[in-house]
Amino acid sequence: MIEQEGVAGFELMRRAGRAAFDELLLRWPGIRSVSICCGKGNNAGDGYVIAGLAQEIGLKVQLLQVGDATQLRGDAAQAKAWAEARGVAPGQGDAPLTGEVIVDALLGTGLSGPLREPFKTAVERINACRRPVLAVDVPSGVNADSGAVADAAVRADLTVSFIGAKLGLHTGPGLAARGALVQAGLGVPDRVLAQVPGCPWLRFDAAELPALAIDQHKHRMGHLLVAGGDAGMGGAPLMAAEAALRTGTGLVSLLTRPEHQAAILARRPELMAQDASDAERAAALLGRASAVVVGPGLGRTPWGERLLRLALAAGQPTVIDADGLRWLAELELRPKGELIITPHPGEAAALLAAGAPDRGSRLSGESSLASGGSDPADPAHRHVSAAGIEADRPAAALALAREFDAVAVLKGPGTLCAADELLGLCAHGNPGMATAGMGDVLAGVIGGLLAQGLGPRRAATLGTCLHGWAGDRAAQRRGRRGLIATDLFAAIAEAVSQSDEAVSQGDEAVSRGEGALP
Repeated sequence: MIEQEGVAGFELMRRAGRAAFDELLLRWPGIRSVSICCGKGNNAGDGYVIAGLAQEIGLKVQLLQVGDATQLRGDAAQAKAWAEARGVAPGQGDAPLTGEVIVDALLGTGLSGPLREPFKTAVERINACRRPVLAVDVPSGVNADSGAVADAAVRADLTVSFIGAKLGLHTGPGLAARGALVQAGLGVPDRVLAQVPGCPWLRFDAAELPALAIDQHKHRMGHLLVAGGDAGMGGAPLMAAEAALRTGTGLVSLLTRPEHQAAILARRPELMAQDASDAERAAALLGRASAVVVGPGLGRTPWGERLLRLALAAGQPTVIDADGLRWLAELELRPKGELIITPHPGEAAALLAAGAPDRGSRLSGESSLASGGSDPADPAHRHVSAAGIEADRPAAALALAREFDAVAVLKGPGTLCAADELLGLCAHGNPGMATAGMGDVLAGVIGGLLAQGLGPRRAATLGTCLHGWAGDRAAQRRGRRGLIATDLFAAIAEAVSQSDEAVSQGDEAVSRGEGALP
């Protein structure tokens, strides 16, 4: 594809090596030595180019050839010859690492399956040396498509990746392995980049929010009902409900324990808090709602189970979160109608482990999502772990969406949205958001947009991005450490206010001269 644009393979390799070398000098100025670990593919060719460039400026270069150098072919073999012509002398791959900075050019995107020797040992030696590491394109051991790590992976301080963005560097274990990330386009034309397969990036755009008409009234902006809040957990549905208000939802009601009503109304009098124990009244309220969020603070007692069943029986567009997902897995319910589920990895594992005994084997072929006991056909001996979910998050998100005929929002670093296809990866969010209540706020934001008339896909993707954007904005103001869920409310209101420009221009009445409006 790139060759068709007149860019020779070796020229592209030289650009890649130059981009990585320039970033190495920028990140670690003043270094005097570098160790470069090369494998047998094109990633090794990039490493040889880096070695040649380092040799040219007088750095002490240690190049360790891991695997048989005679297997280098084409552009990689040309890069090896180019580096050797500049005085680079490849050494044995098991020699002690002596450079001040280590360059990982072992595998890149060439990984398929578990690490094999001698590469597994080479990765372990790089990680054990306790020196700064630059990974070329993708840290060795990381699956570029999923972020999965089968055995071990290089823990880089900096990754310089080339051309198209790799999903595996933005979610799952690959996100933690990459360190800082620099994306180098290598001068490839945009028309070529547009053909590179990848996961769509999801970014917050206030223009996607429902427009405010000049004659707007609250019923047009939807009525969300939040169900949850067992004893001692009234804060969770309250945060979800307030988040929905901040997105612009016209009416928000809560079904919760009666003992929470007074505190909820004292905190946020705009909410309507109802006693969930009155089943007849609760059913009537659910029937009038535009959408439902069920799960925040729902608990694991029979009270929570009854409330979940009541909420699902209404058949409204529904977001299920938190303990609602645990009940969904345990009871093997299959809600009818439009559904959004928002699990974290532990909840996702419970959902995918429940039900059909062969579900794990249907997730992604040889994926590590499923693991289990002596008899894989016996559901009592079969499980999907949270670690398995994290090992292949894209496959897990798709499996969740397909299994429950829902839009799935798989939360965590590198949040993914999926339906019958992978909808995209959220470009927003930060580690400071790993605190209690953030998921409740997310459920409320998504539910609020669903109540305002957005379809499940759009509500899930836009709501996820709005939540992440608000978290980033709040972190800019307060810092990441100590960020709490309610810190997001002001940022959510700020984000949605950006859509005010979409209001009809007819909202201004201008008076001039006699007969002016009072």
